[in-house]
Amino acid sequence: MAEVVSLYERFGDDHYDEAISQSAHALQTAALAEGADAPDELVAAALLHDIGHLLELDAGQATTARPADLRHEAVGAAYLARLFPPAVTGPIALHVRAKRYLCATDTSYLALLSEGSLRSLERQGGPMSGAEVAAFERLSFFADAVAVRRWDDAAKVVDLVVPPLSHFAQVLVAVVGTGN
Repeated sequence: MAEVVSLYERFGDDHYDEAISQSAHALQTAALAEGADAPDELVAAALLHDIGHLLELDAGQATTARPADLRHEAVGAAYLARLFPPAVTGPIALHVRAKRYLCATDTSYLALLSEGSLRSLERQGGPMSGAEVAAFERLSFFADAVAVRRWDDAAKVVDLVVPPLSHFAQVLVAVVGTGN
């Protein structure tokens, strides 16, 4: 758990193609999940959904001027799987596909995306095809990934006041204890 917190302490002030820092984005996403009365596992997923970006920075694969995004969702979910149950890592692994899904199934969704999200959508394959939509809807944690994605998109408000990392660290500790 200390490694996870350390990543935010070391790289949380960096920006990844957005106006707010990694930490501010993570905390806002978790606060939105908590405000929606999501279960602790989903609050943890919301908080940690972009940890793959921090891992890329830690490995020297990205800089704030030149982001790598080497499938940050898969990198983050794999890294967290040793600590957290699938109810946390599943939505993280699927949150990029959830964006592609929403672009294909919700006609108003594309207009909600930030400039950074629009740029990454292109790199990530654009909206899903009909076959991809059907396959995605059959996956475990698909609905949770869509929820995380919606909170992710709303969590880009400059100077929004939300609880600190220490508040959510208690949730992480509780979820780690739920097993893998």
